[in-house]
Amino acid sequence: MRTGPITRHCIWIYGKGWQVIVSLFVSFEKSGLDPESFATPGIIVVNHRSFFDTYCMNMLPKSDICFAVRAWPFKIPVYSLFMGLARYLDLETNPWPTTMALAKKRLAQGSFLLFFPEGHRSRDCTLTRFHSGAFKLACECNVPVIPVCLTGTGTLLPPKRLWLAPSKIVLKGLPPVHPHRFPGETGHIALGKEVKTLMAKTLETMEDVDLKP
Repeated sequence: MRTGPITRHCIWIYGKGWQVIVSLFVSFEKSGLDPESFATPGIIVVNHRSFFDTYCMNMLPKSDICFAVRAWPFKIPVYSLFMGLARYLDLETNPWPTTMALAKKRLAQGSFLLFFPEGHRSRDCTLTRFHSGAFKLACECNVPVIPVCLTGTGTLLPPKRLWLAPSKIVLKGLPPVHPHRFPGETGHIALGKEVKTLMAKTLETMEDVDLKP
């Protein structure tokens, strides 16, 4: 039995439970998550502002999403158990060839991969430098990158704060970006720049409660 997809679905439902709990003081809105964009496995990239970002991924239309994250969440008691069962990818502990092989396996099994390409939470809620791993993988596997913009979590639970505050969380999906448009050895770099530009422009048009004084 494949425990990975089952655990990932359970985590997706767990996130919905949290959404119900905090809906007393948090509103949720989503748009642009067209079924066509998620018709085939791809790589989802999301901007990163808060520890709570992962809990908001239940707003995506797919539950079979394998997170690719840094090593520290794998060290949290209880969380580490479920992250292991979900077959999430540890981007720091494993060497890149191992990560690449595991990622290709997940995609071949029909799962989506999710990266926070900034690698860490933005302290001022603006986009920081994108790492190239997600885009290199997209080019090698010839799968689309699905950009997703998230606002509101920087107000709900910013870094270094331990309590939740009222907020409006908005999740907006953008059309997939296909790697075949970016040929050559440095195609993944151009792909990453294109995706970051699209996300930056979209975030500028969104009602961003995190950036309000």
